[in-house]
Amino acid sequence: MYNSQMPSADDLPTSRQLVRSTAIAVAVAGALLVTIVLPSEYAIDPTGIGRVLGLTEMGEIKQQLAAEAAEEEAQAAAPTPSAIPVATSPTTQAAAARTDEMKLTLAPGEGAEIKVTADAGVAIAFDWAVAGGHVNYDTHGDKIGAPRGFYHGYGKGRQSTGERGTLVAAFDGGHGWFWRNRSGAPVTVTLKTSGRYTAINRVV
Repeated sequence: MYNSQMPSADDLPTSRQLVRSTAIAVAVAGALLVTIVLPSEYAIDPTGIGRVLGLTEMGEIKQQLAAEAAEEEAQAAAPTPSAIPVATSPTTQAAAARTDEMKLTLAPGEGAEIKVTADAGVAIAFDWAVAGGHVNYDTHGDKIGAPRGFYHGYGKGRQSTGERGTLVAAFDGGHGWFWRNRSGAPVTVTLKTSGRYTAINRVV
């Protein structure tokens, strides 16, 4: 029943061999941490190998996405005041058609927002372009009297140099675009709009 033989003392690794094996394992793990894990996960590249292998860029993207996700969660949790007052009288006549053009310059990492004031169902044609780099954007609306944490999105994107289309107001209130410069240099955003809205303002 007990046919297996116990290994002899000569077959077992010595303490010196165990220490050496442990040291090698620690060194390999440390090398992988510095050259692979840190660049690809945290964009930390002390050796420069991660940049050569393209891992540092991967880490930078991950960190950027994580930061933006945290920022969006914080914005969603914060109260969303109506930045542009809108008349709600039922006797108010439909706004006259108008066309506007606005420009704003954003430093690296800076954000800004422009909103039009429009009633539900109003179609706003828009065309915005970025000069000097690219931006992340979030097109959304602020409903009059909305509860805390209310959010209505029309679309969002990353590393865009421009978008165009038609935004149809889902409710009475402010509707517009938030941009954040994710380039390494200042950028200029030019927004052109047309439609039967009552006002257009930079609110952030």
